[in-house]
Amino acid sequence: MSVDAALAEKRVALVIGMSKYQQVPRLSNPARDAEAMTSLFKKAGFELVVSERDLGISDLRRVIREFSETSRDADISVVYYAGHGIEVDGTNYLVPTDAKLLSDFDVEDETVSLDRILKALDPVKRLKLVILDACRDNPFAKNMRRSVASRSIGRGLARIEPAMSDTLIAFAAKAGAVASDGDGQNSPFATALVKYIAEPGLDLRLAFGRVRDRRIA
Repeated sequence: MSVDAALAEKRVALVIGMSKYQQVPRLSNPARDAEAMTSLFKKAGFELVVSERDLGISDLRRVIREFSETSRDADISVVYYAGHGIEVDGTNYLVPTDAKLLSDFDVEDETVSLDRILKALDPVKRLKLVILDACRDNPFAKNMRRSVASRSIGRGLARIEPAMSDTLIAFAAKAGAVASDGDGQNSPFATALVKYIAEPGLDLRLAFGRVRDRRIA
């Protein structure tokens, strides 16, 4: 993407980091990963970068709703989420910090689905990017009661192939696998994102294509 083209476009980003979980052990890296991605998008010249940390369910829903309005006249819109995620019956959900998830019945009430994130980006004109650094080993699943015995609660997140060519989803691990939170300052996935997106002159679609479905163990 040329400099002139980038300046002519409206590019917006929503960055969410969930570290301070209330019912399960806290995660070290999501807050730092979110800081790194926020800095990166700002340096890349995004017109607006909304950066949020440790949201409960009501605030998470509000932030997504407001970002949908922000994206209404954007050419490129990016959502980056670092924290816990869960897959139930093939649907992926992002887990806010106040979730209890005592039963699979609670999932729709206490989390936000990836489908809702994608719907929030519907108004975007050219390119929609969703980055999920959310495939850590999920501590909620092992204690979650099943309201229906046959209901599937997966390990990791389910693979989603967007129906539209203007949408990209990047996962921290392959379908059904778990990614490491990392022992360093940032998760392995966030480190890779910073490396590829920061490459001078690299088209955003190509940059995200390089990290899409990275198989980090």
